[in-house]
Amino acid sequence: MSYLKVDILYLSEKDMLDAGVNDVVKCTDTMEEVVKLLDDGDYRMGGENGNSHGCMISFPDNPAFPNMPKNGPDRRFMAMPAYLGGKFDMAGVKWYGSNVENREKGLPRSILMVILNDKDTGAPKAFMSANLISAYRTAAIPGVGVKLLSKPDSKVLGVVGPGFINNITIETFAALRPSLDTLKIKGRGRASIDRCIAYVKEHCPQFKNIIVCDTMEECCKDADIMTIAVSTPTGGHANYPFIQREWLKPGCLVCAPGAVDFPDELVCDPKVKLVVDNKKLYEAWAEEYPYPTFDKMFLLGDKFTDLDHDGKLDWGVVQNIGAIANGKVPGRESDDQIILYSIGGMPVEDVAWGKTVYETALEKGIGTKLNLWDAPYLY
Repeated sequence: MSYLKVDILYLSEKDMLDAGVNDVVKCTDTMEEVVKLLDDGDYRMGGENGNSHGCMISFPDNPAFPNMPKNGPDRRFMAMPAYLGGKFDMAGVKWYGSNVENREKGLPRSILMVILNDKDTGAPKAFMSANLISAYRTAAIPGVGVKLLSKPDSKVLGVVGPGFINNITIETFAALRPSLDTLKIKGRGRASIDRCIAYVKEHCPQFKNIIVCDTMEECCKDADIMTIAVSTPTGGHANYPFIQREWLKPGCLVCAPGAVDFPDELVCDPKVKLVVDNKKLYEAWAEEYPYPTFDKMFLLGDKFTDLDHDGKLDWGVVQNIGAIANGKVPGRESDDQIILYSIGGMPVEDVAWGKTVYETALEKGIGTKLNLWDAPYLY
């Protein structure tokens, strides 16, 4: 019997950049294909329901063992498996290690890797640095919302949380809406604000006006598009950033890949459009983290499921961005319609963007081939 040799393509972060992982327009176009497949159902993620975000190790607040990590903001280890069909037709997993205290050690908060696997044999195809996969696809999913839901002549972008993710999100939105010329920034520390401004000046020269805001209200005022991505607060939704209705300009699109809260009356207003990246993801979270889910999972879509539980909101009015992309339901219905768009993030997105960059790497001869075996010792 002959056995198949298995080689793996290893792609470092530099390799990923050489293969175009930072192409914000291509990444957004790829994510638009992803959300269409999600709406069609041509995917699987973890769990019996096929929609679990992943399997995460949780640590106790007061460990009984001296070497066990203690619970804290963004402290996690997580495996996020997925299969995505369509033109991607690929299985894979993102491995996620995170600790907000990494910044004190000169490391990113999260350190990520992606493995791509043959869907039939399970053999690994690629092992790749994934911080940039994750960052760019995280910006591209709200980018799909900007393509489909924002007003074409949007001029003012409000940013809450000027970290690395929102820096790339600003770059993505600018590429999709060249009319944007004013940037408003609300941050907690001057260092991150200054890094954001420097990034924007280098990558997005279309912004002629950059305004640093002292309050959330000031940042929201006059914004045509908002993006909110702050470090995950602990202690329940009372600690999340809060936005009053009167602060939002009519017609504003709010993209929320991070923690944020709004008055129930705004969310439940039938004139406000509610959109999520994948309804089944939030349904899975509501199963895994029973009501009140919004106190445990910080995403706006979890507030939607809680309000449905309370009888204040009909879950059926919440729309998938993929259904809008597929033309099954309308997007923006008027110039003054406020749209709240919750982004949870899913490993299918990492698999899709990873597969796309992997194919480019193969075409250009980028990366290092690693041999797993010429013939398996055990069979």
